[in-house]
Amino acid sequence: MTDSANLIPAPIATAVLDHVVRSIVDNPDAVVVEGSNDGDKVLLEVRVGEGDLGRVIGRRGRTAMSIRTVVRAAATRDGVNVDVDFVDN
Repeated sequence: MTDSANLIPAPIATAVLDHVVRSIVDNPDAVVVEGSNDGDKVLLEVRVGEGDLGRVIGRRGRTAMSIRTVVRAAATRDGVNVDVDFVDN
């Protein structure tokens, strides 16, 4: 039996990202976080429901920058570097 947490490139960073984004948006059930290896970094892509992207990015991108900072700090526990990308559906 394999542990599904080992299949996620950065499980702690992914969990933190998922939790923070779900707490910000109006429709938390529409949040999808996908992780993939991108060379020497892990790329975490976030998709949110209709109309929630502006809420996640914030004014002048301040919310997005703050989310990236928190997730990068959490990724140190995973021993990886991460990039967070907010994808428009």
